[in-house]
Amino acid sequence: MKFIVSSSSLLKHLQQVQGVISTNTVLPILEDFLFDINDKKLNVLATDLETVMRIQLDVESAENGKICIPAKILIDSLKNLPDQPLTFTIDSNYAIEITSDNGKYKILGENPDNFPKEPEADDTTTFSMTSSSLVTAINKTIFAVSTDDLRPAMTGVFFELTEESIQFIATDAHRLVRFKRTDVKPGVAASFIVPRKPLNILKNVMPDNEDILEITYNSNHLFVKNGAKQLICRLIDARFPDYKVVIPTDNPYTLTVNKATFQSALRRVSVFSNKSTNQVALSITGNQLQLMAQDIDFSFEGNERMSCSYDGQDLKIAFNAKFLIEMLNAADTDDVKIELSTSTKAGILKPSEQPAEEDLLMLVMPLMLNN
Repeated sequence: MKFIVSSSSLLKHLQQVQGVISTNTVLPILEDFLFDINDKKLNVLATDLETVMRIQLDVESAENGKICIPAKILIDSLKNLPDQPLTFTIDSNYAIEITSDNGKYKILGENPDNFPKEPEADDTTTFSMTSSSLVTAINKTIFAVSTDDLRPAMTGVFFELTEESIQFIATDAHRLVRFKRTDVKPGVAASFIVPRKPLNILKNVMPDNEDILEITYNSNHLFVKNGAKQLICRLIDARFPDYKVVIPTDNPYTLTVNKATFQSALRRVSVFSNKSTNQVALSITGNQLQLMAQDIDFSFEGNERMSCSYDGQDLKIAFNAKFLIEMLNAADTDDVKIELSTSTKAGILKPSEQPAEEDLLMLVMPLMLNN
């Protein structure tokens, strides 16, 4: 088998699927790319058995065929080659010879028959949404996904579909994010949990534009297709917690702050907080917000004052500053609103204004105040 391909084009495409490959895999063939040539189209596949990424590019080839090529050495070699045509020649023993303008390089490939098969798209349902809508939804929720493998249902983002809208929910039991889009019409009611890793890959490889994505799912897998790119991932087989019961319906006090000023103050003050809790206490009196942090073990202490707009009774409440900073990143407005009630009830953070088709709600549990 022989084919010719541009070195820069091949590197660009391989880097998009490389993220699927695990570094500590038990099967050596999972460290390979599967190259599958059919009608002058090269399909490149990578998998970790849970997620499959496929990408297609044009090559010059007179014949069809398949070969598995070790991913790391191929990527490393392409990174050091200038843009030029490369000729790949593969013999019957899976030995690969790569010929460039100035050199020849040899790699030993593997039998493509040993590469895991792709999941079949059986009994599926399909809807579409723009690529930017999905990328935005992932960016606004993925930071709140749990890393605790003992609670698998929380290690992914919950997709909740209705006929007229779609919601993305993530929680780690300390905070919760719910992002709703009404400009996506799935047409049916359904729900499933998508793991963190494929979502991270999607937000990195899918364009942040108005391209239409074809999203297909069944009881076990999610298939996301955008032109020559396709990602398939296994869904998390677990029951997502009933998130609706933890969202307070009555938080009568509203604190409005400038997002950038509040975030900067949190970063400065949290330096002096206890490193295990990142606790920063907010003391709100009238139009003054005071941020306080201390680490008793080291006698560290920091506090700052800033102006705010507040409608409610004077209140002192403590939060994990790291959580607040990450949540503020998800709000795209100059000001944010934090709805509060007591020092022991969850706070709700929202952008001050939102597009008609979006609804972002972020909840964070308070910490016990240091006396």
